[in-house]
Amino acid sequence: MRGKSLALAAAAMCVAAGSAHAENRKLDDEIARLITVSKVPGVAVAVVENGKVAHVTAMGVRNEKGDPLTPQTVMYAASITKAAFAYYVLMLVDEGRLNLDKPIAEVLPKPLPDYKAYADLAGDPRWRKITPRMLLSHSAGFPNFRWLNPDEKLDIKFEPGSRYAYSGEGLNLMQFVIEQGLSIKVGEDMDRRLFKPLGMARSGMVWRDDFATDLADGRQADGKWEPHDDRSSVKAAGSLDTTISDLGRLAAAMASGRGLSKKARAEFSRGGLAIPAAYQFPPFTEDKNPDNAKIKLAAGVGVVTFDGPQGHAFFKGGHNDITDNMLVCVEKRRACVVVLTNSGDGQRIIPSVVKAALGETGLPWGWEYTRLLPVEAK
Repeated sequence: MRGKSLALAAAAMCVAAGSAHAENRKLDDEIARLITVSKVPGVAVAVVENGKVAHVTAMGVRNEKGDPLTPQTVMYAASITKAAFAYYVLMLVDEGRLNLDKPIAEVLPKPLPDYKAYADLAGDPRWRKITPRMLLSHSAGFPNFRWLNPDEKLDIKFEPGSRYAYSGEGLNLMQFVIEQGLSIKVGEDMDRRLFKPLGMARSGMVWRDDFATDLADGRQADGKWEPHDDRSSVKAAGSLDTTISDLGRLAAAMASGRGLSKKARAEFSRGGLAIPAAYQFPPFTEDKNPDNAKIKLAAGVGVVTFDGPQGHAFFKGGHNDITDNMLVCVEKRRACVVVLTNSGDGQRIIPSVVKAALGETGLPWGWEYTRLLPVEAK
């Protein structure tokens, strides 16, 4: 009987493996089709199921010469950096070195405006109300970046904690607080606590010379190629260089809660601040979308959360003129997909890739992108 049971179990495993391989082939075929019709140069995808990396693929080219994009090609994570940084911050919370709701004024050794980089806030005492949770949930009141203001000075545009408005400044200030208040070098500490334990060997918050052997350049929407930017300083808002293989490991950790207590992991994707805004950019739009409340669109810690047809989920995008990326996870299944592209208009295919990998998630693509581009080639 025992031998028969083992044989049945082995047969079931073979059937499951065969089904998984078929699904992977189907996904790869869809990615290849989307690359062809959209003219996106390179696409890398990692799929996580039940908290484990289930499939990694890379297609297309990484540069103007036509060198192939591979799972080990270093690509720019863009603002997916923010989710990685937030996950790291929660490790410090677990150790009791930070409290999400304790004002940063109690962590810094001197008032924030006494530092040259934040002297612009000298006349605004509201900075004292700002907490790590506000910085990580884009609700501290800052512009996305100070240089977007006409005078290029940093200011607080609304009562801290009262609403969501996307802000790279907020994430960079959180990094500053850790470095000044806790005497921690964030880039080195993320490598020690997060990247190395997860086996993310080709990931770093600053440029490394060994990245150059297999590196993705980026292509603008008009077809012009730009070289990869070798970032020489740590920026929590977006300096992570990584590979799709490495980001798959990070997504698996996020899905399973690896490295965090249950309490800290719950805070990561809880979604404590409702987002009524019709779209993410421009950050201070007053346009509202009542459908956001229906899906409970909200700011988590470094990610945005919502309730879709598969239940509670979270996501984080990353975009610039030559990059378009997306991380999406469905909590109940502990399933994720990460999509990296070296294209300024990768959004032409990202929603379709996410659907092909995870099924319909209900992610509010119009909020993320404001205006979805057609899949068809221009």
